[in-house]
Amino acid sequence: MAVRHDVHSHAHEEGVPGTVNLQAREGEETHYGQALFPVPSADPNDPLQWPRWKKHVILFLCCAFSFLGNSALIGPSTYIGPWAAEFGIDTNTAAGLVNYPNLVFGFGNFVLIPLYRKIGRRPVMLMALLAYAAGVIGAAEATTFSGLMGARIVHAFGSGVCEALPVQLVNDIFFLHERGKKLGWYTIALCLGATGPMFSGFMLNAGYSWHLFFYVEFAFAGALLILAFLFVEESMYFRQPLPPPSSSSATGSGSDLPPPAAAATTTTTITADKAYDSVSHHERELSSSTSIPPRKTFLQQLRPFGAVDPAPWSNFFLMQARSFTYLLVPSTFWVITTYGIYIGLCGFSFNFVFPLKIVAPPYNWPETNSGLSAVATLVGFALAVPFVPASDRLAARLTTRNGGIREAEMRLGALLPAALVAPAGLVIFGMAAARDLHWICYFLAIGMTQWAGYFYFTLTLAYAVDSHNANLSEQLIIVSLGKQALSFGFSLELLHWVLAHGYVPIIIGAFVPVLVVNNLMVVVFMIWGKRIRVAMAGSWLARFHAKTVVAGESH
Repeated sequence: MAVRHDVHSHAHEEGVPGTVNLQAREGEETHYGQALFPVPSADPNDPLQWPRWKKHVILFLCCAFSFLGNSALIGPSTYIGPWAAEFGIDTNTAAGLVNYPNLVFGFGNFVLIPLYRKIGRRPVMLMALLAYAAGVIGAAEATTFSGLMGARIVHAFGSGVCEALPVQLVNDIFFLHERGKKLGWYTIALCLGATGPMFSGFMLNAGYSWHLFFYVEFAFAGALLILAFLFVEESMYFRQPLPPPSSSSATGSGSDLPPPAAAATTTTTITADKAYDSVSHHERELSSSTSIPPRKTFLQQLRPFGAVDPAPWSNFFLMQARSFTYLLVPSTFWVITTYGIYIGLCGFSFNFVFPLKIVAPPYNWPETNSGLSAVATLVGFALAVPFVPASDRLAARLTTRNGGIREAEMRLGALLPAALVAPAGLVIFGMAAARDLHWICYFLAIGMTQWAGYFYFTLTLAYAVDSHNANLSEQLIIVSLGKQALSFGFSLELLHWVLAHGYVPIIIGAFVPVLVVNNLMVVVFMIWGKRIRVAMAGSWLARFHAKTVVAGESH
């Protein structure tokens, strides 16, 4: 099979993680006028060399998993009342059928992410889909509260990896210039899962039992499992690192931390240009020789197990422990607070307050229509779709202006409109609840906040991935745990806070300032982000992580 992408790219990361030299030489393949990064190998089995149709099928299947996993998690929130009546429990206890699976949804990644780093992405995705399918069919067949809770925890545990695995796969199979757009599609699918209550509400309104919701989820889970088995090839690939720039070049860019394994692979100081010229010469020789392995056959691609990390299993547990050190990385911590606030304060405010208000005077909607706020969520995210490529294009334009040197912060300007729209939406929602404004105000508020949330979900994560030269799997562990713990903590007492102190004091007086502070951190990173990266690159934390960085795992 012919190599689809040029292996002679001179693109390389500078001494500071997140600063990438994308200057192209004459004759090199370019996108947005910039060289390819990461630099693909000549091996046709390198995920960067896979056909575009295959990459997009994998992305679609990951997006479908994210949508189904989240819809199964949040969708049954409309059944809290019927569950309370059927099982003879109070509504707060019945709400535990949503809250506790939500917690497991994130904490399951404490096991599944290190597992896919050890045995590969493909087997973990297939096993996760099996657990998800088993859990939803168990929920469909459940007749007791404990049985339903157990089934819900099983499918939440399996589907939780749908928040981390797509990010890893985008990192594995797409180039830097594509990642903002691809993560955008994943984020939209993930967030559209929040429309699950709309579908369950329609079923409830039509007189169907809550069991049907889980049967439908099982049908889609089975179809997705078959498609994933056929098309999701193993993407864990141990790409050989390029020779690093000279130590003088790294120092000049503000970091005394050389790229991993530099000391072992470089015995003399050479300039960056000579280093990359030598790599290009080596790749040309490799391309003309018979040492390039053939492309795997379709049957070989179907093997459940492929690449396995040769590191000892003890590293599995060390990875779990090391993940907590990423709480000290500012960009990673910002991802956690962003997801925690938008899900825990904004999302749960909408999910808890709207059904409570809309069934009471002066609205008097039937309880079966209380999930229709998901329509506003759907519209908000749909209006974000045209802007999916915005951050990639903005970063490309700024990179060109900067002489081909890309900084991780260059995509953040796309967040500025959203920084103001989200708090405005939350203010409208709080005022609508406090003053019983027209129901359209709730929909407007939810749509505005969710539209802005798309940008913050996508771009804070993309920025964190770009700006720290880390093992991405470890970073995703703490992101999954942190955001789920934070959103769970916010949601646990949210309704009590609102009912005890009022809509304006809590939603507008407390939640909006927290959201504003988090959103305006974009200005801090735009101005001082590179200085923060320089400081982090020379810190003990960077040296600690450099000992375990694996080529091809990050950037």
